[in-house]
Amino acid sequence: MEFKHVSVLLRESVDALLPERGGVFVDCTAGGGGHSEEILKRLPPHSKLISLDRDDRAIERCRERLAPYGAASTVIKTNYSELAQVLDALEIEAINGILWDLGVSSVQLDEAERGFSYSCDAPLDMRMDRSSGKSAYDVVNGYTEAELADVIFRYGEEKLSRKIARIIAEKRKIKPIETTGELVEIIKKAYGKRAYASDKHPAKRTFQAIRIEVNGELEILGKAVEAFFERLRPGGRLAVITFHSLEDRIVKNEFKKFITGCTCPPNFPVCVCGGKARGRLVNRKAETADACETEANPRSKCAKLRCIEKI
Repeated sequence: MEFKHVSVLLRESVDALLPERGGVFVDCTAGGGGHSEEILKRLPPHSKLISLDRDDRAIERCRERLAPYGAASTVIKTNYSELAQVLDALEIEAINGILWDLGVSSVQLDEAERGFSYSCDAPLDMRMDRSSGKSAYDVVNGYTEAELADVIFRYGEEKLSRKIARIIAEKRKIKPIETTGELVEIIKKAYGKRAYASDKHPAKRTFQAIRIEVNGELEILGKAVEAFFERLRPGGRLAVITFHSLEDRIVKNEFKKFITGCTCPPNFPVCVCGGKARGRLVNRKAETADACETEANPRSKCAKLRCIEKI
């Protein structure tokens, strides 16, 4: 199967980074290389882009796509959480821009055997890096009922989390739940008639929650935002694309810390904390995809772009 991925908010995100100024840039979640290639097109001579991803097929496609850019491009298989180690190994102290797309790639969703989609019957997997870590099968069949309910509610904001977890626990007593199709039927049973009363698929929230748990997507998000910001040069920018409210809330709150100066109570006549803002927001509100993009790529509807510049 050919690796096909549509980059979301491509122009907006790369515009925010200002790659034309040159320097060293990082694409933390390169996927098929769409954002990376756009950055490379705009980089002046003697600049560099480092592209990271933990998916083997994404890395393979990215290397093929970016090969014409020669020494300006470096593609590395690793998790974005290892950015500091990557920069240290390359003897790069500070960088000019970071792009971070937190979405699941189109190819991961479209390849049935990956188990990300609730539209296809496939083995329960959902690992972005299939060479390591627990799978969705391990979560669904290995977590206690209470742990499952907590994961589904916390990461999926699913109101029926307890009911879904209870039915999962009942079903797996008979036999392990092995496929996405089996899980979808369990969720539909929990929803009852409501499963067909909305345009939104009843399994969407639960699948999102399990995927986040499997890949540890939110565990290090806040710390990663802070770590990325620390490696920026003054004037450097961090652009983050999120796809659901949990991610966006964390990024928004982390950015708020960087732009907040004095933290003294409002009734203090003078500042005693000495706090100074360390960054400024490039876009006061999150940017979203326009009507043309959402029509061409429905997956872009929930995408939000936030960007901050280090002072």
